Amino acid sequence: MGVIGFYIFYGINWIMTLLPLRILFIFSDLIFLIMYYFPGYRRKVVATNLKNSFPEKSDKELKTIEEKFYHHFCDLFIETLKLTHMSNRQQIKRMHLTNPELLDRFYDEGRDVVMVLGHYGNWEWLNILPKYTKLRNVPIYKPLQNKHFDRFMLNLRSLNDCDPTAMSNVIREIIKNRKINRRALYGFMTDQTPPKGEIRFWTNFLNQDTAVYLGAEKIAMKYDMAIVFINIQKIKRGYYDFTAELLIEKTAGIHEQVITEAHVKRLEEIIREKPEFWLWSHRRWKHKREHING
Repeated sequence: MGVIGFYIFYGINWIMTLLPLRILFIFSDLIFLIMYYFPGYRRKVVATNLKNSFPEKSDKELKTIEEKFYHHFCDLFIETLKLTHMSNRQQIKRMHLTNPELLDRFYDEGRDVVMVLGHYGNWEWLNILPKYTKLRNVPIYKPLQNKHFDRFMLNLRSLNDCDPTAMSNVIREIIKNRKINRRALYGFMTDQTPPKGEIRFWTNFLNQDTAVYLGAEKIAMKYDMAIVFINIQKIKRGYYDFTAELLIEKTAGIHEQVITEAHVKRLEEIIREKPEFWLWSHRRWKHKREHING
């Protein structure tokens, strides 16, 4: 999309997101019909991912999960855009942290935290974290190819005084924060697919041989940060609870594979419980080990 197309999108989004979510969800239902049926957004990718992840499920069960996923995916799209016009009061009401005391403890102890999570539930609304904790919220992101949409998403992720940082700059950000004695929460999406040249570790995830990024592990071990997994659960349309689960208290000296397997296993457990809320349209398994090592 070019500059003109982006600004047309931006203008329409700015006006539409003035509407309340209950009205915007009507648009979500319309978008669902287009994305699911005419002709369908990545239907083959989603169907293949589900089939390979749950070989024990019947075609009917897989079809049900697929349809529920597309409903949630369209809601997620609308909910993300709504951040353009969403008050802190609204967001806190809709995105509730169940146990802020865990993050409070790390702040009181003067410790930094690595936060790991997957593309599950609504991860974009986690920019509300500064309203729940004194830890500086530093989401680590992968820049988008389209510079206009990258800036648009960066602005949304910077709300509430969040400090989104590209992976290439994370060490610099840690050093900067430590120099001014600012404790921070560094958030990593751990279910992204690493480029071929950056694959260093494979594991079994959802019944498949899966390449995993090792950035979160290396940084946690280097600075002895605690590892906290963020479990986001959809309560109902437009409402989520999220819980900070302590995976590893002390990481110095631990083998990075222990950290990797811990967060990969936890995400898999959550996906298996309610699979429709994970990002099945993502080409998570586009790389094969035999092709990389061959």
